[in-house]
Amino acid sequence: MNDQSTVAHPFVGLIRRYVLDYLACGNPDVCAEIMDPDYLLHIGGHDLGPRDEVYVPAVAAQMQQFPGLCMTANEVLCNGDRLALRFTQHGASVRHDGRRAAWSGIGLYHWNGRQLTSNWALEDYYARRRQLAEGTTNRLEPPAVAPWDEQAVPADEAAEAAVRNWVAGSIHGTAGIDFDDEWDGHRCGPVIDVSDTMVDDLFSAGDRVAFHITQTGPYLGGASRDDRIGDPATLRSAGIVTVADGHVVAGRVIRDRSGLFG
Repeated sequence: MNDQSTVAHPFVGLIRRYVLDYLACGNPDVCAEIMDPDYLLHIGGHDLGPRDEVYVPAVAAQMQQFPGLCMTANEVLCNGDRLALRFTQHGASVRHDGRRAAWSGIGLYHWNGRQLTSNWALEDYYARRRQLAEGTTNRLEPPAVAPWDEQAVPADEAAEAAVRNWVAGSIHGTAGIDFDDEWDGHRCGPVIDVSDTMVDDLFSAGDRVAFHITQTGPYLGGASRDDRIGDPATLRSAGIVTVADGHVVAGRVIRDRSGLFG
């Protein structure tokens, strides 16, 4: 007899199909099964949807650039109603003479009980662009040991409140938080002087909280646009963090450093 405590939530099973059957296999036919026709991807200030007319062609273009595209699940959290996935995409670009890159991303998913309906996502295209330009390749972060066995954990309102307070200002420099690809030895300092923060999406599964925020403020430099220092900029960030005793103590934050001005 199966021990039901070890059976992953159906939402986790759906994301497993998204990662393995769709993206890893490069099979867009799977989308009709796992995504609602009105599926909408929010990424980099753009809304890509509906599924067949906009989203699938947009992803197909990336698959054409990286024909052997791989996707590694680094972290999954789920509360039954919502799910967040931290991942690494990696492959060789045919547009860059086969140069290779590995870049991180985070997605915050909605579903309707059967199919994915929307996703607040962010990928570190800045790191990808640097690797392809320089001919260097980031290391791969360790995969989650058992991402598709993740159990649903109830939401924690206190943890969510702590993260809302934390993101209200400048979150850079918090102990225990790795930004972008600084874990691999790259400098990832603050890029804007935050003047305003909007929470686009935020939810929890126990003491872990996933979020997507949009912050605005003057550009400080550090994202290869020193000619724009002082100009108004918009910085979108997604993260998965852990809360203990009312404070954010660990986690990863991925920022859209390539989309500050457009």
